[in-house]
Amino acid sequence: MNRELSIDKITSRPTLRLPDRATLIRMAIGAVVGGAGGAALFTPFWSGLLLGGLFGFGLACLIPGRALTPGSGLFWGLSFALLVWLVGPVGLGSLMKGAPHLGMLDMAHDHFSDLVGLLIYQGLPVGLTLGIANLWLKPVEAAEAGPPVSRYKFSLPRAVVVGSLAGLIGGWAFGSWMGQSAIFPALAAVFGSTSTTLGMLIHYLIAVVLGASFGLLFQSDIRGSGSSLSWGMSYGLLWWFLGAMTILPLLQGRPVDWSYQRGSMLFGSLVGHLIYGAVVGLVYAGLDKLWTGFFYESDPLRREPEGAGARTLREVGQGAVASLAGGLLFSLVMVATGVLPNVARIVGGTGPVTGFAVHVVISVLIGMSYGLFFGREAPDVGSSVLWGLCYGLSWWYIGPLTLFPILLGNPVAWNITAASLVLPSLVGHLIYGAATALLFRWLERRYLGWLKVDPKLASREARLRRPSGTAAPALWLFMLATGVLLPVLLG
Repeated sequence: MNRELSIDKITSRPTLRLPDRATLIRMAIGAVVGGAGGAALFTPFWSGLLLGGLFGFGLACLIPGRALTPGSGLFWGLSFALLVWLVGPVGLGSLMKGAPHLGMLDMAHDHFSDLVGLLIYQGLPVGLTLGIANLWLKPVEAAEAGPPVSRYKFSLPRAVVVGSLAGLIGGWAFGSWMGQSAIFPALAAVFGSTSTTLGMLIHYLIAVVLGASFGLLFQSDIRGSGSSLSWGMSYGLLWWFLGAMTILPLLQGRPVDWSYQRGSMLFGSLVGHLIYGAVVGLVYAGLDKLWTGFFYESDPLRREPEGAGARTLREVGQGAVASLAGGLLFSLVMVATGVLPNVARIVGGTGPVTGFAVHVVISVLIGMSYGLFFGREAPDVGSSVLWGLCYGLSWWYIGPLTLFPILLGNPVAWNITAASLVLPSLVGHLIYGAATALLFRWLERRYLGWLKVDPKLASREARLRRPSGTAAPALWLFMLATGVLLPVLLG
């Protein structure tokens, strides 16, 4: 009888489930918002309305159970817009041209303005609107996406206060470069002034507002310092497209220029926005942990199996060991490009041997920070590699473009020329991040295997680990694709 029942279940036809009311509302919202953005972006009006409506409708169908917060919806929309650009104008466009001299890079140059337009007029409004709508629609598919990432309920004061403080500190990091580049008077020009002080005040006000908006958007999606760093850099990147390339020229009374030539001229601002986002993400994660520890974590049943100091030392040690694999692979790229003697100059030495020793020390330090930031972030091998790639990419902007000139006593040059000179090391940073993340995950899982002996600790660790079904794929796609593509495309 049991066998007959099992065969009956296997051979039974799947029932066709019609879209529920929430799904139909999401589809309608996506089509309306996407159509409005498409009509403003494309000409003629009716074709833009149709294309935009299809974009919004498609996004609503693809991510019903994953865009559960405004922040996650925002980056699902941006990632979908990026994919549409890569497949459409760049991919299919280059194939349809069929000219050997007009490759994909040339098509990307010619259609760079389409990328900015799709992000601002399609991905941003559609994704953000769907994320906000899902706060009330509560899609059925959310169960497939796993439990919420955050362990705590959303708190408006926590988001605004912590985000504002993080934005203020991030604004200081970005403002150090802006003061050298005489950009503060350009901000003051919006109000008809050339005062550096006024421009500085405007800059810090914007930094605080963006920091507060970061907390409002991503409080529910941030799990730890590593993910917060990545969310922050991606959010800063978005504001380069939205602020530096779009809103600022409009406020200054100048025409908006979305060409790749204009983007190349603003490459310094791009790096500044990324550094701002990185600082905001890290500071926000630290302050948010203090806030939740002070107000929420008072239950003695949530005790850690080890002390905070022991846990930190373990994660730092695992990161240091894992970095040896990434550092050795990275050194192969450095030998091939002949940059080891330049690395030796950091300590006043010369020669590749000294440079290799300095490189190993730096690799270990960065690996230690990876262990500290990305503990419990990766539920599987794929996510581990992608978090590592994001961290390696972030260190290409933080290291060769920012800290390395400072350590050598040189001014920071956030321009496309300096980026082109260190572009080969981008491959090394990505390899380093992926290899370090893989070995760290193996070490972390080996330790967690001991905890599974105790069912209570095993259950607790399962709750603390990031679930698989979150908005992290959208973050990975947007950050890695744009972070790698822009230095190549604008160079």
